[in-house]
Amino acid sequence: MNTLTVKVGDVLIGSAHPIVVQTMCNTPTSDIEATLAQCRRLASAGAQLIRITVPSLSDVPHIGEIRSRLCSEGIFVPIVADVHFSAEIAKALVPVVDKIRINPGNFHPEHQRARELFGEFLDLCKEHGKAIRIGLNHGSLGKYIIEKYGNTPEAMALAAMEWVKMCMDKEFYNAVVSLKASNTVVMVEAYRILARMMQDEGVVFPLHVGVTEAGNGDSGRIKSCVAISTLLSEGIGNTIRVSLTEDPEKEIPVAQYLAHRYSSAAPAELSEREEYILKAACDWGAPLLNRDIDDVPIQDDYLREELLQACRRRFYKPEYIACPGCGRTKYDLENTFNKVKEATSGFKDVVIAVMGCIVNGPGEMADADYGYVGEGAGMVTLYRKKDPVLRHIPENEAVGKLVELISSDQAK
Repeated sequence: MNTLTVKVGDVLIGSAHPIVVQTMCNTPTSDIEATLAQCRRLASAGAQLIRITVPSLSDVPHIGEIRSRLCSEGIFVPIVADVHFSAEIAKALVPVVDKIRINPGNFHPEHQRARELFGEFLDLCKEHGKAIRIGLNHGSLGKYIIEKYGNTPEAMALAAMEWVKMCMDKEFYNAVVSLKASNTVVMVEAYRILARMMQDEGVVFPLHVGVTEAGNGDSGRIKSCVAISTLLSEGIGNTIRVSLTEDPEKEIPVAQYLAHRYSSAAPAELSEREEYILKAACDWGAPLLNRDIDDVPIQDDYLREELLQACRRRFYKPEYIACPGCGRTKYDLENTFNKVKEATSGFKDVVIAVMGCIVNGPGEMADADYGYVGEGAGMVTLYRKKDPVLRHIPENEAVGKLVELISSDQAK
C-alpha cells in the first residue's frame, strides 16, 4: 500500500522505505540517568525510534535533557514523547522532541474542545517541523465515538479518520496513525478498515502496527507476530513495535525479524528456537485469522495450541493481557505478571489483564474478564470486567485476592 512519507529526525517512515523498528523505555522519565542508560542499550540493540512517557509538565525538561545528552554522545535515534490526556503537555513538547504520540480524542471531555486543542497542537507541530502519531487503542476511545459507534474495529477506524481529516484540512502530513488492540482479530480488522478509508480519501498516512499488551514469553511473541505479519503481508504497516512485558531490549529482535521478512530491513540475530516460533507464527497467522483454516497441520502440539489461542480460534489456557510497562509503572510489572500467570494457570475460559498504571490500564484492558491494575504506593485495584471491585489492596495480597475473586465467580 502506497503511503505518504513521514520524517522523524533523520528516520523516514512510509511505503518507499524499509519498515522501521521502535520500542519504549520502561524507566521513570524523571530518573534521567536510568532512562539514558536504557536508551543507550536500546539504540545499541537496533531501535530506530525510542518512545518515552511524559506524565507531567515537570517531565518535559527531563526528556529534553535525555535527548540532548544522547545527541552529545553521538546517539541520534529520534525520541518520541508519549502523552496521555494533556494537550498542554503535548504542546510543551513540540520544540523538545522529534515526535509526539497522542490520542486527540482524550485532550478534553468535550469533543469540540478536543478538536480545537488538536488544531492548535497541529499548528505548533507544523511551525516546528515535528512529527506526530495519532494513537488510538481499543478500549481507550473517547466517549463521543463510543456513544456514536460503539467499541468496535469500525469505531476505532472512524475515530482515527476524524483526526486524519483534520490533518489533511490543515495540510499537515507529517503524521503516523495507529489502532492497537490486545485482541488480534480486532486489531487486524481495525487496521484493514482504516487503510481502506484512507485509500478512499486519496491520502494514505503511514501506519504504526502492533498488538498492545501482548504479554511475554512465547505467547507474547506469537500473538504479536500472527497479527503484525498478517497486516504486513497485505502491505499494511510501515513501522512496528512488539510490546512485551519484558526488558524492552528483548522486543527488538522480534520486530527486526518481521521488518526483514516483509521489507528490505536488515535481518535479526535469533536463536534457532526463536526463529522457529516466529516463522510458524508468520506462516500460519494469516490463514488462521482469516479463517481459511481451522487447525495447524504441525506435530508440535504446544506450538499448535499457542497459535490457535493467539488467533482466538481455541483457548487451551487463560488468555493474558499485560502492558509492557513505561515510566508511569510504579511496581515490578514483569515479576508480578509471572506470579499472576502461575497462580491462575488452572482457570479455564478466562481473560486476565495485568496493567501497569491507573492512567489508561482500565480502558485498555477492555477485552478482559478480570484486571490487576497498579495504583502506585504499593496498592492495587482488582477489576471484574470494567468495574473496580476491590480497591487499595496491598501488592503482597493482590495476587491471592485475584485468585479468590475468580474462584468465587466460577463457583457460582
